[in-house]
Amino acid sequence: MPFRVVICQMAENSETFPMRAATTPPHLWTLILLTGNSVLTVNMFLPSLAHMSEDFGVSYGRMSLAVGGYLLITAFTQIIIGPLSDRYGRRPVILWGMAIFTLASVLCAVTRDFNLFLLGRVLQSASATGMALSRAVIRDQYDDRESASKMATVAMIMALAPMIGPTMGGLLDAAFGWRASFLLYTGLGLALFVLVWVDLGETHHHRSVTFGAQFREYPELFRSRRFWGYATCASFSVSTFHIFVSGAPLVVAAAFGMGPAKLGMFMGTITLGFVIGSGISSRVSKHSELSTMMIAGRLIAVIGLGLPALAIWMGYLSIPLFFGAMVLSGLGNGMTTPNANAGAMSIRPHIAGSASGLSSAMIVFVGAFATTFTGAVLTEEQGAWMLPAIMCLASVIGLVAALIVRAIDRQEARMATAG
Repeated sequence: MPFRVVICQMAENSETFPMRAATTPPHLWTLILLTGNSVLTVNMFLPSLAHMSEDFGVSYGRMSLAVGGYLLITAFTQIIIGPLSDRYGRRPVILWGMAIFTLASVLCAVTRDFNLFLLGRVLQSASATGMALSRAVIRDQYDDRESASKMATVAMIMALAPMIGPTMGGLLDAAFGWRASFLLYTGLGLALFVLVWVDLGETHHHRSVTFGAQFREYPELFRSRRFWGYATCASFSVSTFHIFVSGAPLVVAAAFGMGPAKLGMFMGTITLGFVIGSGISSRVSKHSELSTMMIAGRLIAVIGLGLPALAIWMGYLSIPLFFGAMVLSGLGNGMTTPNANAGAMSIRPHIAGSASGLSSAMIVFVGAFATTFTGAVLTEEQGAWMLPAIMCLASVIGLVAALIVRAIDRQEARMATAG
């Protein structure tokens, strides 16, 4: 349903029932906006880091804790919010998350104390409820293939956030100073709280009576080879994006002599590929097995990165070859990730929130490891071929995980037929 129609309907409802709490499942645009806000919270203020370090009187390294520390806390937050949503429902956890995020954004916007700012950034990790639980909300309503298709649609539109966020933050900083980004976060948090209140009814109706009863379900999830196959595939697929973002500024400047402005334009190639791949997934996933889409996406990424890495190593270096590989990497991710995420939550559907939180945390941890590894081994001399080679290696790990899931599916299908 078009976003304009959604807003109009909510406005009509609010006139008759002011701020009436939603009782029906949310529109897809609500989930897209919740997910997009989680992404903007990571990257919108990045162009302001240098100004912020000057304003607080701290080194750039310490100021960078606002990014690295935030990602680390976000991983733990997602592990916690998943079980909370399985026990108490998606709606109250998301509402509390948006409320905490809004108050934390106010603290970040007004404080002059660096330690209080970091506290606000830690609390801003509550925005992760939007990303992790939006997937759980979709899984609550649809079967495996349909949920993968819906998640691909969300991902396709949400992929614009990494491109828009830094540009928006840079413009706000230039016009009003870095605090304007956090004032915008405050407005977004408040708007999303209202949107969730009026549009996101509860979708999880099979909650356990106690946490004890719920935790007794976890060993079956943790022992599931299929769950870890899905989560591993998703984690190493997304890690190729983190590897690219962390290594591209060094490599592209040395290999092609690009300045920051031109680099920023070309860094959108991997996102362009992701949008295309997500669009394909949103149309095809409902008619295909999850493992089929995962394997297809990983094969495109492995071949699309491996062959250019080999060609560049042999001396055939060019901008179309290097960035064409990044488009194919993003395309493969767009085909793989929604299906892997849907699969991870299909193991035990009534604790889909826990599965989503755990797999999301794993994505963050693997991404942090991948960026650290990339920074340690990448150099200006060999970076042009080594960067796509490292991304290819991560894609191979994801492909192996997808093949394991396919093998488990086939094995269980044979056992069911024999039984």
